[in-house]
Amino acid sequence: MRQLASFLAGALTGALIGGITTLLLAPMSGEELRSRGRERFDEISDDVREAYSARVAQLEAEVARLRSGKKTEAA
Repeated sequence: MRQLASFLAGALTGALIGGITTLLLAPMSGEELRSRGRERFDEISDDVREAYSARVAQLEAEVARLRSGKKTEAA
């Protein structure tokens, strides 16, 4: 149990030191970094929404096809 606590303390300390070092050595200001992160998040969010909408449309078409009793051609 003592080894696990020691490992976790070391991992936490390393993560903290790594995070601080990354922030201090970042090539851009904090505001620029946050702005870039926000833009990237918005891009990913839009991509996910588009993929979701496309998949919903595809599934709705499949459900309509199954309800009508039509068979699909083998590919």
